Amino acid sequence: MTADAGPDARDAIYTDGITALPGAFDVAWADRMRVDIETAFAEASARPGGAVGRGPNRYYVEIHPEQLRGFVDLVSHPWVRAVCAAVLGEDYRIVELGFDIPFAGAVGQPWHRDFPMPDVTRAQRRLNSLAFNLTGVDTTDEMGPFEIAPGTQFDDEPDFEHGMFPPRSRYGRYEERAVRKYPRRGDISARSALTIHRGTRNRSAVARPVLVLGVDAADATNDDKHDLAVTAAYWATLPADVRAHLHCPIVDRLTPITQKHTIEGLVMGEA
Repeated sequence: MTADAGPDARDAIYTDGITALPGAFDVAWADRMRVDIETAFAEASARPGGAVGRGPNRYYVEIHPEQLRGFVDLVSHPWVRAVCAAVLGEDYRIVELGFDIPFAGAVGQPWHRDFPMPDVTRAQRRLNSLAFNLTGVDTTDEMGPFEIAPGTQFDDEPDFEHGMFPPRSRYGRYEERAVRKYPRRGDISARSALTIHRGTRNRSAVARPVLVLGVDAADATNDDKHDLAVTAAYWATLPADVRAHLHCPIVDRLTPITQKHTIEGLVMGEA
């Protein structure tokens, strides 16, 4: 990674809303990540509120850092750190860890952003959060790849449903710009979750799990939507430079997370 990776990524995120680093991890690391995702999904789907639907055959699950063996590897990766610092400032905070899984038969989602535009973005055109994504499979077109409309992170939303879902009258703008992404195991992408995007239809027999790491600037408030926690024993094993960015409760015992993304689930169920 070169010294200018952070500023270059910042320029890309402010221009296109997304950037990526191919081959950040080896395939074996990505395969372990997929196993951890599958284990967490089995646990979450067996209890009420453990997994939330984001459309037919598509689910989101939030997990704790201890459920991902590669958590420290991920948040310590030089590119991840450089991008966070360049876009969000040196005092960035890790607020979310989870995953999306579109299974076979998952339908196309409506165009959307992941939450309403913050006031600071609307008034100052400053982005104060990032979403990092890592795929658990080598993505093909049949698997229903992620589709994004570059340059739409600053689209204002007076007519967006829930501040997140543009009306169909605006779809032409996004479809003209649409780019499908085909990441491979070990790649990392970073994006503004405000950039308009959607999951496409999974026509394969293969699930397409994707890890999500959410990071905030110091003045953002996305942590109120998440329930990240670590045990005291796990906290004691973390490097100091990871602890500095992990502002979450330290507990004796982890409580399984009940998902809060109900609006997205209801609207995307209509896709």
